[in-house]
Amino acid sequence: MRFTGRAEGDLRPGPSAASSAVGLAERRAVVTALPWTWLTQVHGTRVVDVLEPGGSAGEEADAAITTARGAALSVATADCAPVVLADRAGTATAVAVVHAGWRGLAGGIVAAATAALRAAGATDVVAALGPCIHPACYEFGEEDLALVVARLGEGARGITSQGAPALDLPGAVSAVLSSLGVELTVDTAVCTACSDDYFSHRACGDAERQATVVWLP
Repeated sequence: MRFTGRAEGDLRPGPSAASSAVGLAERRAVVTALPWTWLTQVHGTRVVDVLEPGGSAGEEADAAITTARGAALSVATADCAPVVLADRAGTATAVAVVHAGWRGLAGGIVAAATAALRAAGATDVVAALGPCIHPACYEFGEEDLALVVARLGEGARGITSQGAPALDLPGAVSAVLSSLGVELTVDTAVCTACSDDYFSHRACGDAERQATVVWLP
């Protein structure tokens, strides 16, 4: 599992990447030389089942799961929450990666990925949360916040450093995981909007993206 940042460069997938495909391939290889499955992310709830290394690359989805050894699953973020799911057992047989923006989170993307992982044989699912925007930097409209809180609970409610209503994205992810019986065992506790080490669309208007990548060796 790897969470990248500015140091690894722009890892936006597909033809929208500003640099050449060769340059993107080189940057991916620094993280892992395994074939990458990247997704066309749409803030939805679809989970793709990756059957072989590099399979399903470019499909429209916001989570991927695999039981295939050597398949690198990835999502790209610049404030949304990247979540990795795996079986706690030392010999894990399936892993998943999730792109969790507030719409996908409220819609059930983490629940869908967890269900897919369990269907693949995982019996004790644990999670890791990567760098994402934190409530101090994430002012949120009252109407949308009320909708998210109604679906995910009070753990999603926060306040900014200026005292305005905020979405607590890490809190919302944690609340969802808890409701699913999934323990959050790794939390990077990094706010992308505060740290100079990560791309942030909200704080800096960055078009670039970092990646979260997971694979079964």
